[in-house]
Amino acid sequence: MQTVQTYPIYKNGLVKEALKDAMSYDQYKLLVAQHVQDGTNSGNEITDSLVDYTMLNHRRMKRWSKTLRLESDVINTLATKKASVAWLVITESWCGDAAHATPVMEKFALENPNISFKVVLRDEHPALMDAFLTNDARSIPKLIAFDLENDTIIGDWGPRPTKATELVTDYKATHGALTPAFKQDLQMWYNKDKGRDIANDLLRLL
Repeated sequence: MQTVQTYPIYKNGLVKEALKDAMSYDQYKLLVAQHVQDGTNSGNEITDSLVDYTMLNHRRMKRWSKTLRLESDVINTLATKKASVAWLVITESWCGDAAHATPVMEKFALENPNISFKVVLRDEHPALMDAFLTNDARSIPKLIAFDLENDTIIGDWGPRPTKATELVTDYKATHGALTPAFKQDLQMWYNKDKGRDIANDLLRLL
């Protein structure tokens, strides 16, 4: 039996406030594209590496948005979901995991008009981010599912899908920290998985 997580009332308020000035995913993609054109990145800190990651993520998001296909069982399950929900994702332009996850979220919202998919930037919403930490860290992306009919949070997800989280946890337990070689292997895993694990996780938020 799945345990239903409950959230303090103050978190509902933080999410409702953030939704007021949240971007659509199309607006977010345009923002990332503008950063690429300007040679910058979102967030409080601008560095060469974050600029490079922003450029790489821009290409990944464009590719996934064009090529990603949800499997038929996912589409069929989505069609049965009638409740109106807002999916609010916290991210930044340089976040590699978000570049793989947000196109899957976009496909869900395109398949089901009852899902409103919005984006806010982490460093512009510190109180919201601090309310949804992962192991006491400001890890992104973090997706919050909000029931629009009852004004309540019904779940959250992130920063990685279940299987990728297991890979990262096991590697850290053995090696202490993620290496560039492991991060490359993780990207290869994302490419091979083609969004399936993310999609399975997201279905649980509905």
